[in-house]
Amino acid sequence: MTEHFFHEYLAQYKPFKNYWNYEDGCLLLGCTRMFRAAGNTEYAEFVLRYLSGRINSDGSIPSYPVDAHNLDSFNCGKVLFFAAELTGEERYRKAAAWIAEQIRQHPRTKSGFCWHKQIYPEQIWIDGVYMAAPFFAEYANVIRDERIYAEISRWFSFVETHMRNQDNGLYYHALDEARTQAWADPLTGLSRSHWLRGEGWYLMALTDTAALLPDSQAPLRELLHRALRRAVTAILPYRTQNGLFLQVIDRADVPENYEETSGSLMVSYAMIQGAAAGILDADMMQAGIDILEAVRAQKLVRTEKGMRLTGICSAAGLGGTGNRDGSCEYYLSEPVTQNDPKGVGALMLAEAARLQAIRRAELRKSAV
Repeated sequence: MTEHFFHEYLAQYKPFKNYWNYEDGCLLLGCTRMFRAAGNTEYAEFVLRYLSGRINSDGSIPSYPVDAHNLDSFNCGKVLFFAAELTGEERYRKAAAWIAEQIRQHPRTKSGFCWHKQIYPEQIWIDGVYMAAPFFAEYANVIRDERIYAEISRWFSFVETHMRNQDNGLYYHALDEARTQAWADPLTGLSRSHWLRGEGWYLMALTDTAALLPDSQAPLRELLHRALRRAVTAILPYRTQNGLFLQVIDRADVPENYEETSGSLMVSYAMIQGAAAGILDADMMQAGIDILEAVRAQKLVRTEKGMRLTGICSAAGLGGTGNRDGSCEYYLSEPVTQNDPKGVGALMLAEAARLQAIRRAELRKSAV
């Protein structure tokens, strides 16, 4: 049923925006993982078709919003390594280097952390770690530049020190170093709520970055492993009776709060992947699969117009236009949609992780 949905979805998919964007990146990355896990060339062909018309021979990307200085823009770049490996085309390697060059031009906070976007000065958003860190870890592997890992380490160390709630172990969506934003606590600079997808982005950043670190980066790897174990232990008690997580994780007291699909899938993926890598206890594998199964049973529905993945928060942010004040009420006011690539991409990641875990288990049995 799940792979049938993916086939149907990809056949009808149109780019989320007319420029290089992170939403398409979620789907592209999901396709690379499903190709590795299931071997269906449809997934690889989708990725290559998407990239082919967007990357020039010199590696430049005309639709990349350079002046926006947006960490989200790095997400699509993660699949360039896959395309380079699959096709051997030099333009994809050049494109990865071209994107990496953007980091040198990216404005930074006083602590040295990249602004989330040009329009959000001095602000650190937790999803930005996911958008950028795994890309730079893989780029560092390709060019063998160990200096990049020092910056990655600073990012995660900052989040662990400044953006984690020491009382419940959950993470805040953002921090304003300038302490000027209306949504920011005047003392800590932190936003107010524990948004599920923000937490999900960060859990995936931990698993994906850790998997890309060489042996020379053992201290950084251990930092990420400890953080993942701690984060999973902290969030699991907030699972609902249906086996999912709420849009605002710790506010079950609010009747309007709902079980959100994309974030639940991100947690599922991180748990399956983390257990497969030996970072989490073995029983976390089944717990992650149980979350995936709960999503498939409750959120993946068949309609007259085809299959729909429901219950996905369309978007959420802080400041800017609208009343984005970081309150629980704000996160619950954002539209809930279906078949959004942030949710479908996360479903692909979780399903691919499940398939690979099954394959590894079968190989171990056959070896005995």
